[in-house]
Amino acid sequence: MACSRTCSQILGLSLGTTALFAAAANTVLLFPNWDVTYLLRGLIGRHAMLGSGLWGGGLMVLTAATLISLTGWRYGCFSKGGPCRSMLTALLSSGLAFLGALICFITSGVALKDGPFCMFDVSPFNQTQAWKHGYPFKDLHNRNYLYDHSLWNSVCLEPSKAVIWHVCFFSTLLCISLLQILLVVIHFINSFLGLFCSLCEK
Repeated sequence: MACSRTCSQILGLSLGTTALFAAAANTVLLFPNWDVTYLLRGLIGRHAMLGSGLWGGGLMVLTAATLISLTGWRYGCFSKGGPCRSMLTALLSSGLAFLGALICFITSGVALKDGPFCMFDVSPFNQTQAWKHGYPFKDLHNRNYLYDHSLWNSVCLEPSKAVIWHVCFFSTLLCISLLQILLVVIHFINSFLGLFCSLCEK
């Protein structure tokens, strides 16, 4: 049981740290090139505005991490809880963290697939000289911008380096949420083994 509690303490701290990083990554996505004017003008992509890194991989995972840490440290109302109560808390915290991380993972994956929201020249598509804001890479069916780096600086006109900003931080969110899911699975296994050991001791 002591080993299980120590593991919960470490997992709670680890999940809490990843939640803060997820929230930070999503916040940075709201300010392309550290410029607040795009947010004020409403020129931020829907994936970043959804804020899944803030409330999903961030707040939901941080809440679960707090519950996991309290269970591990046996603090407050968790100090006298039996194995069944601990298992129930583990299930609730694991479910909450898993849901938040999964939402963040899916949103980040879709964002990488769709590409960044930026101003681009629509003339290659309709032969009319014009610029508009949108998702230019969704219309490039024969080329994948993630692998074709020649498109990174030639398609998006504004903000500058929009593709690099988008790919870097959504890739970061994708990796963070994947790590969170892995930590949640480890926590669930740890809680189940803790419950099993406590019942065997009795």
